[in-house]
Amino acid sequence: MSLVRLNIKGISYSQTQNGAYALILNEVGGERKLPIVIGAFEAQSIAIALEKEIKPPRPLTHDLFKNFADRFEIVVKQVIIHKLVDGVFYSSLICERDGIEEIIDARTSDAIALALRFEAPIFTYKNILDKAGIYLKAEEKQRDQEEKEEEIIEDELLKEEIDLPSEDTTDYKKMSLEELKELLSQAVSHEDYEKAARIRDEISKRK
Repeated sequence: MSLVRLNIKGISYSQTQNGAYALILNEVGGERKLPIVIGAFEAQSIAIALEKEIKPPRPLTHDLFKNFADRFEIVVKQVIIHKLVDGVFYSSLICERDGIEEIIDARTSDAIALALRFEAPIFTYKNILDKAGIYLKAEEKQRDQEEKEEEIIEDELLKEEIDLPSEDTTDYKKMSLEELKELLSQAVSHEDYEKAARIRDEISKRK
């Protein structure tokens, strides 16, 4: 399977839904965007890494990992978003130390936060982009390109009905396995990936 390189386009957020963020990845050499729902902490960590001039007073978790890796001469060479299951993206860190490569499983949000700090490229497989990628088209050609693309991302996310998760207070432990499976199906169909991940975790505990 062929790999497609991705760049970070930006982070979209909703002022009406607390903790709801979508990381927008852009296909290099193409027009497709890959939206990935992430948590507030990871969104903050990625935003800080994107803004080179912002330096937190104390290291964030991803900064600590970078400092630890530097001390022991571990390098993150690249990040690969390698799987999409039930609306949840799975990623791997390709690391190297003393000429030996290791593959480490990671949440996609964490992997991207680390990729920024190591200046490592981000890739996904073509079949994942074919399945989850969306096209964003320009509507107002007279605007500055960067400002226009920011507006297009927000508008097109709404058109594509990429629902960002609202605060979830449901107690999944009290539900039956059949109820959880039905909720999981609904969450995936609405692309509520964060909720789907929580439900999937509860189902996994029952097995």
